[in-house]
Amino acid sequence: MTPNLERAGISLRDVLTNARFVQAPDVRVTACCTSPEEVNPGDLFIAITAADSDGHDWADEAVRRGAAAVLAERLLPVAGPQVVVEDSREALGEICQALVGRPSDSLRTIGVTGTSGKTVTSMLIASVLEAAGQAVGVTSSVGYSDSVDQVAAKVTTPHAPLLAKWLSRMTEAGCTSAVLELSSRALAERRAAGVDFDAAVLTNLREAHLSFHGSQENYRRSKERLLSMLKPGGFAVLNADDEASAELLTRLESPVLTFGLQSEADVTGEIIERQRSEQTFLLSAGNETVPVRTQMIGDHHVANCLAAAAVGLTLGIDAPTIARGLEAVERVPGRLERLECGQKFGVFVDSAQTPEQLACTLRTLRKNTAGRLICVFGAPGSRNKKNRAELGRVAERGCDLPIITSIDPRHEEPLKIAHDILDGFQRPAKGHVLPGRVEAIRYALLTALPGDCVVITGKGDREEQIVGKRRLMHDDRAIARAWLYRQGGEELRQPRLRVVG
Repeated sequence: MTPNLERAGISLRDVLTNARFVQAPDVRVTACCTSPEEVNPGDLFIAITAADSDGHDWADEAVRRGAAAVLAERLLPVAGPQVVVEDSREALGEICQALVGRPSDSLRTIGVTGTSGKTVTSMLIASVLEAAGQAVGVTSSVGYSDSVDQVAAKVTTPHAPLLAKWLSRMTEAGCTSAVLELSSRALAERRAAGVDFDAAVLTNLREAHLSFHGSQENYRRSKERLLSMLKPGGFAVLNADDEASAELLTRLESPVLTFGLQSEADVTGEIIERQRSEQTFLLSAGNETVPVRTQMIGDHHVANCLAAAAVGLTLGIDAPTIARGLEAVERVPGRLERLECGQKFGVFVDSAQTPEQLACTLRTLRKNTAGRLICVFGAPGSRNKKNRAELGRVAERGCDLPIITSIDPRHEEPLKIAHDILDGFQRPAKGHVLPGRVEAIRYALLTALPGDCVVITGKGDREEQIVGKRRLMHDDRAIARAWLYRQGGEELRQPRLRVVG
């Protein structure tokens, strides 16, 4: 529910120019809501249709509770003014932004979407802007920030009322820019309606989230929606190495800047040194080249850096400042996050769940691992069952010791999920099945030798495990650190041969 404002409210006829007004020439509102239980006298009730519910069925209850008007996608048999629109979700976003004074009009607003790399790219863009002396607000899967205060994120992209609130907080805190990570679901649900963007970044476009979108075409359309939300003069940033993204170039009317590692692009990068704890690459744009040394590793991270650099360059930030901003991001929680607890082998925690994400993670670490690559992985229950065998194929080929464990089994039996994953193995005996996630993590760490690398995938920075209807506290990073520090302490307590005299 949007907060009441001291001013006289907004005119819905001004905000929704194509709406049909019934029993009133106009409706002025100071607050709106989508749940009848939240209605206060004078509020606007907006009927939203979801997969398992229809807000149109609650309109009577909202009017009984004092709603001044009902906004819906069809005319309803209720008393009082009605506003009929084609898409009530779109209208909700427009109204929420109008109620807080359309903060994106005064902010330099950058939207970031894509199948993977959204979170890291958002953090990198924010860091580049901060390196240029700007106050930046961010909403991402890591958290929401108005540049002064930050809270953990429950969802990647806030729903329309909360997104409007955070954008308003950013302007009140003195931000000049806002970086918004936008999931495909958020774009499909029009959560950012009413926000106009100065820049739209598409990191890549691959098959994902078909259980929600229904088809790959629907998924792509939801991602491409961001490109239609640019301000006049706004620009798009596309990945030249990504075939699906490159296809958009012929259809876009807005200015476009491309980035790539393999393909010809406006902004390119060349990796010149790789280590387990850092990498160095050359960032090139036009006639200028600068070195960038990052503590996050992998080709995909360089691609994310190039996307952020493209945004910075188009906004007039010089290359050395961009390099400082990129180097300042030492880690992003749960995104190939390195754990250093004094151990003699590498330990990383990553959010990879899909076969493509897991393959990318394993390729990255293989290039930086002298010994064995040990991978703790799994598949979530009641989600994308067709991916399970492919996850098994990727893990068998990509690592030396695949350890299959649980990721949010929900109402499925963990052993059944593990069996589905093993169906993808050519040699099922290579896969170690440990359904208990804590035990799997500890086994991987216990097995590792100097020079090896352990990667724990599937959860990243999430701090819970969903079993049945319960949400249990669980943090891969905390479990791994506790074991590593305890093991290190035990080693320090062991007797040492001392030579004296």
